[in-house]
Formats: sequence, C-alpha cells, structure tokens
Amino acid sequence: MTTDQPPTTDRSHLLTEQRLPESMKLDAMPIADGVNLMLDQDRRAVDAVASQKQAIARAIEIVSTALKSGGRLIYVGAGTSGRLGVLDASECPPTFRSEPDMVQGIIAGGDAAMFRAQEGAEDSADGGANAIDDKSIGGKDVVFGIAAGGTTPFVHGALRRARDRGAKTIFLTCIAPFADEPEVDLVIRPLTGPEVITGSTRLKAGTATKLVLNMITTLAMVQLGKVYENLMVDLKATNSKLRDRAVRIVATLTDLPREEAFKSLDKAGGHVKVAVVMVKRNITADEARALLAKTGGKLRAALER
Repeated sequence: MTTDQPPTTDRSHLLTEQRLPESMKLDAMPIADGVNLMLDQDRRAVDAVASQKQAIARAIEIVSTALKSGGRLIYVGAGTSGRLGVLDASECPPTFRSEPDMVQGIIAGGDAAMFRAQEGAEDSADGGANAIDDKSIGGKDVVFGIAAGGTTPFVHGALRRARDRGAKTIFLTCIAPFADEPEVDLVIRPLTGPEVITGSTRLKAGTATKLVLNMITTLAMVQLGKVYENLMVDLKATNSKLRDRAVRIVATLTDLPREEAFKSLDKAGGHVKVAVVMVKRNITADEARALLAKTGGKLRAALER
C-alpha cells in the first residue's frame, strides 16, 4: 500500500526550486532583455538534454522492444509534465498510424486537468497506483514517469505500482538524485537548473521534457518501420492537410504525377506504404499488404526483398 506524501514537504533545496541569479531583476527588465534571458536559459535546456543522450537511447530501446511485442508506453505525470505526456501520446496515431492505446498519457486529476489545474491531485501516491491498476499494466508495458521537480507523489506511486506489476519503468526528472527516489529501470536526468521564474518548471524543464519525449516516440516509431528515409509513411490521413502530405509522399517515392499518386493512394485504402509498394513492385494492394506483413511493416525491406 502506498502512502500519500504531505503536501507541505519542504522542497526549497531542490534545483528547480532555487532562484536564478540572472533573473533577480526580471520585473524591472526591458522586454528585449527578458526575451534574451529566456532564450539563453532555453539553450541550457538543450544542453541538459544532450548530456542524457545515452540514457535517452536506452529508453528508446526499451520502448521500441515493448511496442514490438505488443506492449504499451504509458506516460504518467502531473501538471505540465502530465500534459506533455498526454500531448505526445495524442500525436502518435495521426503521425504514425499507431493504435490509440499503444502510447497513452495519464495525468493526475484526469481529463479535466488538461485544461484547468487540479493541483491537489498530484499529492496522492495512491491515486497514481490506482491509475496503473486501472490500465491493467503488465510485464509487456513501459511506464514512463515524468516529474520535473522530482518529488511528485502521484508519479512515485504509479512507478512503484508498475514495477510491482512487472512493467519496465523509466523516470524523467530535472533534479539530482534524492532520498526516497522511486526504484526504476532507467532514469533520464537533464539538470536544467533554476527557472527564470522560481519553481515554474513549465519553462526550461518543460522544454527539456518535450525534447526528450519527442525523441522517445519518434525514434521508437522509426524502429517499428513507421518512417522511411525521413518520411512519415504510416501517417493517418484524417484531414486535407494530411491527405495532401500522403499524396506528396507517394508521388515523391514513386515518381508518379500527383493525380496518379491520388489514384494509387485510394486503391491502397489511404495507406501510404501499401501504395508505394504497389507501384514500385507492380503488385496489387492485397499483395503489397502481404509483403509488408512479412517484413514487419518496414517499407525499405519490402522494396528490397
């Protein structure tokens, strides 16, 4: 049984709660100086993420292995961290034609917390554990806890329950190791430092978090064959912009005129990879699907086979 951490815990010693010397006179700065200050600090976020590239690469290996075996990636966070996880998860189906449950986001306070802060929800470790139980997390899954300031009880509870249930666990935080840090398989620790506004981790800690999540899902999906060269050949054309992109990809890879690319895409049921294999191999849509199935959905292998 997890135990909720009191919301009054002193966090003043944490790196993300320290005051940034460069922004001590922020309220008196000209706007242009404030812009320069924030740009300088965001560059530090990029450098902090770069320092974690080995851990990020290992995380991508863990996630892609899980997804290939039918597992799921579950982000867990509160506030900005939770919203960034939900955002990243929601972008996967249209970009990579992944199933909606393949990558999911859990945010403390539920759906309402996406639009209005539910600050008290993050203090419940039991709430995090219950959210993991509700998802029936198991040994094939990866639970990725995000807590810029490190100490969010909701995230700790989720990670501990996920580990108990046999899932792989990853923890992303922007502070140094601390007492009672949850035991996980991997930690990604970009030390972004104090914020321009003290404690406001939606700033460069949030920027660092977004950078890491971008890499995790993008490169994991590449391992699943959802990208060919640098083209999103598994995109789901759910609107006119994406349909136009799909047609351009087919035309680019097959050298077909635009109208012919449209026709091929329609014959392929809107699937870019199927259309490309049909044209390049001069086979039917069903034969193209069968060939892609044999190559694990990887277009390069289907074209070279």
